[in-house]
Amino acid sequence: MTPQLRALSVHLFTATGAVFAMLAMLAAVEEKWSLMFVWLVVAFFVDGIDGPLARRYHVKRFAPDFDGVLLDLIIDYLTYVFIPAFALFKSGLMDGWTGWVAIFVITFTSALYFADTRMKTLDNSFKGFPGCWNMAVLVIFALEPNFWIILGFVTALAVAMFLPLKFVHPVRTERWRALTLPMAIAWTFFAGWAAWVDFHPESWAHWGLVVTTFYLLLAGIVQQIVPARDRQAG
Repeated sequence: MTPQLRALSVHLFTATGAVFAMLAMLAAVEEKWSLMFVWLVVAFFVDGIDGPLARRYHVKRFAPDFDGVLLDLIIDYLTYVFIPAFALFKSGLMDGWTGWVAIFVITFTSALYFADTRMKTLDNSFKGFPGCWNMAVLVIFALEPNFWIILGFVTALAVAMFLPLKFVHPVRTERWRALTLPMAIAWTFFAGWAAWVDFHPESWAHWGLVVTTFYLLLAGIVQQIVPARDRQAG
């Protein structure tokens, strides 16, 4: 296989995320929430490995006619933002006007964030909450908290998108990657498990989701508080 064909194959692989997004949306329209999240988890998995593949096979050099970053952002907005917001609104987990507020806040702030050229930090982390509403909404479906708690949670994350807070990228943030990457893989596993058992309240997947979600949300902020040691010191 030529380098050009390998690079093009990575773009084709990334584009499958749009297909999974459509499958998730069709499930959401029919209010088949577990099936919807299964497809979103599959799309999340694709999104997690297409970046390393793109760098490995030098897609910018060998397949420059397609903008992989733009392709990724289009699919991410569908799978990370639009479909989860729709599900949160239609699920009945938020009462009355709070549901309308949530979907407007999620879609509006995420559109601005995805277009922000300052979203990445020097260590390849994210500056501000990176719009991972697919993860947040899945946890909400699993735990089913009071709608006021959901509204507060959504509002806090939306505000955090524009604060100078650091959120780790599981693959590209080098610091603590040996722990962060397994945590992200574990989150994907627990998310798929929770969706597969239709968010059964006694499933151990819920505990796994809580632990891994808290780590992924707070790891970058803790890194800001605890500076990295100089490897050349001493």
